[in-house]
Amino acid sequence: MLKKFKIVSLILLLIIFSKFSFAADYTFKFGTVSADTEPLLDAMRYMAKNIEDKSNNRIKIDVYGGAVLGTNKEVYEQVKNGAMVMTIADPGYLSDYYPDLGVLNGPYLLADIADFDKILKSDWYKTSLDKLTEASDLKVTAMNWLFGARHIITDKPIRSPADMKDVPIRVPPNVMWVETFKSMGAKGTQVAWAEVYGALSTGLVDAAEAPIASIIGAKLYEQKKIISMTGHFKSFVAPMMNAKIFDSMPNDLQQIIIEESISAGKYMTKLTIEGEEERIKQLQAEGITFVRASEIDIPAFQKATAPTYNAFPEWSDGLYETVQSILK
Repeated sequence: MLKKFKIVSLILLLIIFSKFSFAADYTFKFGTVSADTEPLLDAMRYMAKNIEDKSNNRIKIDVYGGAVLGTNKEVYEQVKNGAMVMTIADPGYLSDYYPDLGVLNGPYLLADIADFDKILKSDWYKTSLDKLTEASDLKVTAMNWLFGARHIITDKPIRSPADMKDVPIRVPPNVMWVETFKSMGAKGTQVAWAEVYGALSTGLVDAAEAPIASIIGAKLYEQKKIISMTGHFKSFVAPMMNAKIFDSMPNDLQQIIIEESISAGKYMTKLTIEGEEERIKQLQAEGITFVRASEIDIPAFQKATAPTYNAFPEWSDGLYETVQSILK
């Protein structure tokens, strides 16, 4: 009996010891404003699980959608100030910390989404991220996450810039969006993403713009019934964390974070591309009418929005031309 008791005690001690031994060395909250149902959240969970597995649970990451951790700007500041927080970075918002990155969110920058890979492989991109970190302590761990082409949802077809004249449209608190829709003749109204549904329902704005998946996630189709596929932005986003925290981590954990951030970006891009037509069918079943790109005067939109690139005096000289040369 005594021997059996000793064996049971030893097993219990091993269990207790294992729980303490395998406690995470680093625990992060990973948040975004996007809804839990969007591909972005799938990619974030994919990244979190892979990092946890590859690190043998030395890193633990809890994923939050729906602006639980705050608005984009609020969470960016948490990261900047050293919180154990990861988030999804948009180049437009990152331009608040290093202006030149804003060019990556410019209207009609990419003829083909595959061209963005040329930017990611360029010296300009690597230098820009270094300068971002120097200016803000923000560490982008990848930027190959295709968020999708952004389109306009309202109650009338949008086929040319003339159709946007004086239309009150939701824009985020970001200069690139403000200037882009100003160039179309629209009236941009700054509204946080979590408040867009309400802004449409109360008439504060008559239109919004987002990728198809985000329109579904925020249920904007309940308020407006026509989506015009202008594709004015082809948007890539990026996981991001505090640079000082990243630099303090062992090299093997740094490598895991970088590798799995890139892997999750490939996964996210696949989800975004392969699911697009299915999401369009889903919205059509909800009574949404689509105005396809073939019915829209895209060259007119390109011409109208071209002056947007001249609206940023804080950009480095020749920035747009530099990026265009990379994309050739």
